[in-house]
Amino acid sequence: MKLNLFFRKSEIGFYSIETVFKTIEPFFDKRYDLNNLSLPNSDLSYKAIKSNLKYSSRNRADINHITGHINYIALATGKNTVLTIHDMISALQGHPLKRFFMLCFWFWIPALFVKRITVISEHTKREVFRYIPFAKSKVVVINNPIGNNFEYFPKEFNRLKPNILCVGTKSNKNLDRIFKALASIDCKLTIIGKLENGTKRLLEEYQINYLSLVDLSEEEVIKAYKDCDLLCFASLYEGFGMPIIEAQAIGRPVITSNFGAMKEISKGTTCLVDPLEVNSIQNGIEKIISDESYRQELVSKGIKNAKRFKAEFIAEKYIKVYEDILNG
Repeated sequence: MKLNLFFRKSEIGFYSIETVFKTIEPFFDKRYDLNNLSLPNSDLSYKAIKSNLKYSSRNRADINHITGHINYIALATGKNTVLTIHDMISALQGHPLKRFFMLCFWFWIPALFVKRITVISEHTKREVFRYIPFAKSKVVVINNPIGNNFEYFPKEFNRLKPNILCVGTKSNKNLDRIFKALASIDCKLTIIGKLENGTKRLLEEYQINYLSLVDLSEEEVIKAYKDCDLLCFASLYEGFGMPIIEAQAIGRPVITSNFGAMKEISKGTTCLVDPLEVNSIQNGIEKIISDESYRQELVSKGIKNAKRFKAEFIAEKYIKVYEDILNG
């Protein structure tokens, strides 16, 4: 049986979806004739979309899985198609016309064509139910898997000058409030992601000692987690929150937001803060730094929490979806 995984065109800096599926592909390869297909075009011009649709139509298989952010190719992949929706932020932000366009062509119309829709969290499921109510019967929750290389690595906590890690630099990562919360804390800040000039000015304004890391390999990302003392992930919006479980698997305490997918994925194993309140973020960081027993409790619970997302467990859930389609 042939299984095709469809990915967006490969581009520098955009590889989170590819990384997620790379983790579980070995389990698919044991069961199916697996093919990874990247679309030929990344832009959204009429010519590019037409070319991508033709490419998708020519490369249909027994099961076609659209892995994310190229939802519109569901018009060309045939009836045995699985669509993974990571989040709906593209349809919830921006100009009303842009939001309507995204809802139509990225969510409503694809949802009509596919057999199953997988979502990566209960939070995303609630969004899909709200904005694509007619597709409720197609929706299955399958969390993101954690890579097998994210393993526990003990490190003595640096109370005098902790290395605090932030992952991601987009506006939803809430860096302006996090920087303000860190202004009175003696620390080293490590940021994974490209920094805009405005972000750099904020770091200089708050006199924060920082290191910026970009275009990292998986090994380099893992090293950043190992080198840090805690992860601060007080984001405003996430479809899942992969850094939470990555840091927990390595054995680092995590601060994250007290709502949405972040709270859901944490299941009481992180320090929850209000990301809209600078004082809340600051208090959470200071509590982890000063309270050793609390810190160790978060580490212990976090390691157990991360085990729920092992690749073999997640792969089996996708395989069940594929088999249900074939047998349906």
